Amino acid sequence: MKISLQLFIVLFFSLITFQGVAQRNPAKSADEAFEKKQYTIAAERYKKAYNRVKRNPEERMRVSYQMAECYRLTGLFKRAEATYKRVIRSDFPKTNPEAYLHFAEVLKINEKFDEAVTYYELYSEAMPDDPRGKLGAETAAMVKEWMENPSKYELTPLKKINSRESDFAAVYASPNFNEIIFTSSRENATGKEKDGYTGQDFSDLFTSRIDRKEEWSAPVLIDENDVVNTEANEGAPFMNAAFNTMYFTRCNNDPKRESGCQIMTSNRSGRSWGEPVPVEILGVDTLDIVGHPTLSENELIIYFAAERRGGFGGKDIWVSLRDSKSQPFSRPLNIGPVVNTKGDEVFPFLRNDTTLYFSSNGHGGMGGLDVFMTTVDTAGNWGTPVNLKYPINSTADDFAITFHPEEEQGFISSNRDNIRGTDNIYHFIEPPVLFTISGTVKDVQTLQFVEGATVQLIGSDGMSVSTRTSDKGYYLFANSQVAKNTTYEIVVDKDNYFTATAVETTVGVEFSRDFTIDFDLEPIPEEPIVLPDILYDLARWELKPQYEDSLQGLIETLQQNPTITIELASHTDARDTDERNEILSQRRAQSVVDYLIIRGIDGARLVAKGYGESAPRKLTKAATVNGFTFDEGTMLTEEYINELESTEEKEAAHQLNRRTEFRVLSKDFVPKSSNQPISENVAIKINPDDNQVGFVENDVGLFEVQFLLDGYNEKFVFDRTSDLTISLQKALELLNAGRIDKDNFKGEIERVLTTGNIADRAVIVIDEIRIANRTLQNVEMTVFHNSRYNFVFGQKLLNQMGEFEFNTQRKSLIFK
Repeated sequence: MKISLQLFIVLFFSLITFQGVAQRNPAKSADEAFEKKQYTIAAERYKKAYNRVKRNPEERMRVSYQMAECYRLTGLFKRAEATYKRVIRSDFPKTNPEAYLHFAEVLKINEKFDEAVTYYELYSEAMPDDPRGKLGAETAAMVKEWMENPSKYELTPLKKINSRESDFAAVYASPNFNEIIFTSSRENATGKEKDGYTGQDFSDLFTSRIDRKEEWSAPVLIDENDVVNTEANEGAPFMNAAFNTMYFTRCNNDPKRESGCQIMTSNRSGRSWGEPVPVEILGVDTLDIVGHPTLSENELIIYFAAERRGGFGGKDIWVSLRDSKSQPFSRPLNIGPVVNTKGDEVFPFLRNDTTLYFSSNGHGGMGGLDVFMTTVDTAGNWGTPVNLKYPINSTADDFAITFHPEEEQGFISSNRDNIRGTDNIYHFIEPPVLFTISGTVKDVQTLQFVEGATVQLIGSDGMSVSTRTSDKGYYLFANSQVAKNTTYEIVVDKDNYFTATAVETTVGVEFSRDFTIDFDLEPIPEEPIVLPDILYDLARWELKPQYEDSLQGLIETLQQNPTITIELASHTDARDTDERNEILSQRRAQSVVDYLIIRGIDGARLVAKGYGESAPRKLTKAATVNGFTFDEGTMLTEEYINELESTEEKEAAHQLNRRTEFRVLSKDFVPKSSNQPISENVAIKINPDDNQVGFVENDVGLFEVQFLLDGYNEKFVFDRTSDLTISLQKALELLNAGRIDKDNFKGEIERVLTTGNIADRAVIVIDEIRIANRTLQNVEMTVFHNSRYNFVFGQKLLNQMGEFEFNTQRKSLIFK
């Protein structure tokens, strides 16, 4: 970011023309230009000075560092990286550790994240009290993940608006939202001089409208009479709610005297603008540097950026109030260290009077300036800023975000993907989230498409629709049939095939998605199907608990195919008498039937049949038991087994003969009404809903859910994008109650735990967290000093407990 950084960030500085070049100190003129924020001029002078101080290594490195700073501050990050490298190899950073920080920032912008982490850590070691090193390293390690998992917004550059020069800070300018006003340093700006910072024209305010073709018109100056735009720098506009008053920043460039930057206001009548007048803020005069105004809806509260005494480092965000529009604003108040850092916080935008968006390079992020969001509570306390991540943010400078008053769209400025370092305006929008579910149905044995299969979509919201597969086996449920935050069961039926089912959910899915679910239908065979091994004690028939799982697949098949009846057949080996084997096999088959009835299968669908040793098994594929392999097609008769060489091989063959099978007897069973008396033998689940817990919706629309923390009842607030956090107040409460102690904290205990306080972002390890019937152990949670809620859980944590959904109809958090 070039012109915007100079005029409206690092900025707001008097633009005094440099007069004379010092003779004795080769870098003096460059230093003076640098002090005046004329970085383009300074860079050229430092290049000349660098060649004149060859015999002074220390001064040469200082000049190199200043040159790198000029490149960084004007958005020439490739040049900055190369110049910083020369400095880093010297001893200069030992006495000037900020070289590490600025080099790391440039590396991050140039997407060299691993290298950036190294230099952030070096800066953190040299300056442990400055959180920018630690935050920079942490966020540099996360940038790849953020880019691979973008947020819900889509960005589009305004090609009809953007020029070769800097264009930034666009705002809606009409009630129809078909007009914008923005800042630009393009060639037809009013000022005729070049800016010493960028080499571009001084900036003016331009406007553009959406024409009949739904395209932005060619930008023009907002006034033809040079009322608003002057030879000074004008930019960073803000429109009031009625779109008849504009607040903006003006930085004078009088070469004969020192001047600052002021917030101006101008009223609009039709398409004409009134003479701008300064916004009166007590304690702010014409030599002060203030800008980037944003106001409350009633225009009685103003937030702006400035570098003033009492700040926290670089540019901070300040606030002033007034009782009426005719009165001046009060003396500015810094909004505090939760928002403001040792870096720069600029371009505030107030949304709905309670949510503040701003850009910062002091909170860590993807690189350069990142856009953050924070909210203020009724007590006037600001919440911990949240990075809007990719694609709102990038590894370059991202700033001047503004929103449509009623919709989730707006404008943002960025110098991403721009080798010249100039700024462009982007439109962003949260697109509608649409879903489809489609797929193909095939015969699992022939791999041919199945035509005419019925596919039913049954939603957790009660909606049910069905379709049939085409001659290519294809089915589709369009976006009008698939809703958000709904779990669906897809059921596929076809005569002479087992029913197939699948489950898909749109709960928690933030982006449009086409779900593809293919099915392979299993033909109902004429031959019996062998079940997984079910072993019995010698001469016994009771079904052992450890083999009940072997019947789970059969239970699911019967549940999914409610119209089939089956025969459960049990077979023994050839040892013992025919009569005893038939009785034993019949009892074993009946034990399987009894278990299926207990599991809810209608007994009228089940026939138990014991075949004893009368039906030796014919292998349909090769089988290996205890190291012995039997070929496909082998008939395991008594004669075959007796001819085997060893006792061990014979025992393996007998084991293959001992089996339980099922085969389909009919496909037209009519299920009984579900309102049947429950058999005394049915195992009743004591807590059928122990996989769910109720929630309430708080005053800002967040879900509050009860959970157990080491056996104690607590409540958490669900914020999808948040990590697991605990407020300082709650952490101290647990500590004072003896529910946690120093052994629960990670890191150096002397640094994270002091008398009466716990360090911000300290990590506490909790022994156990339980939600409904789901439990996690050794859970890490982070202390946030300014958290509004005792506990905040995000989607990442709940995913560790399994698939879940928030059912808003039942007001329950349900685990699948």
